Amino acid sequence: RARHVVRATEAWTSQLPESRRAVVPVYSLMIATEPLAESAWEQIGLREAATFSDQRHLVIYGQRTADGRIAFGGRGAPYHWRSGIDPAFDQEPAVFDALERTLRSLLPAIGDAAITHRWGGPLGIARDWSASVGLDPSTGMAWAGGYVGDGLATTNLAGRTLADLLGGRRTALTALPWVGHRSRAWEPEPLRWLGVNAGLRAMSVADAEEGLTGRSSVTARLMAPLIGH
Repeated sequence: RARHVVRATEAWTSQLPESRRAVVPVYSLMIATEPLAESAWEQIGLREAATFSDQRHLVIYGQRTADGRIAFGGRGAPYHWRSGIDPAFDQEPAVFDALERTLRSLLPAIGDAAITHRWGGPLGIARDWSASVGLDPSTGMAWAGGYVGDGLATTNLAGRTLADLLGGRRTALTALPWVGHRSRAWEPEPLRWLGVNAGLRAMSVADAEEGLTGRSSVTARLMAPLIGH
């Protein structure tokens, strides 16, 4: 028994019977190089472990690690039927290969450095791509999640906001617009499977389109209302 219960299960929210359509679990995968020589870092220019990305539609991201590697990740792994989550889904060789090709193209200074680590996991995406935090006083249920992969800092803010909500305090944090926000449910299957995977494919097409034309993607503009942008 407890006065309050906090649901902070992110992608795994989709595995709870009463919340199966609250978020979809979409996998983000990563690779890491062996430690790079200082001469490579001189060319790359990431001296202070800064993070980096670019403006492509199928998101990528990277960072210099404390031991001198590049950790590099991105989207591209498929959404699995009925919001499936399984340790086997952490391994998608085709996505790892695509990440390696992208990294070597983006930062040729890494040369033939070996890829020593490959891993991944699911993140939670709400239907309107909006994270939220809240408390239902009538039931004592509180929640936080839907970070769309931006949870490293957002979870800290969510935790501090939940502390104020559970303590019954009205603060600047509890007045933020994401407090009490309710995203609508995702569509039932098979629409969910078709829509999410079509969106992933469309973002790849949008990047290829912009690479060929040098202009903003028509495909991305058409997809924007469907993915909460």
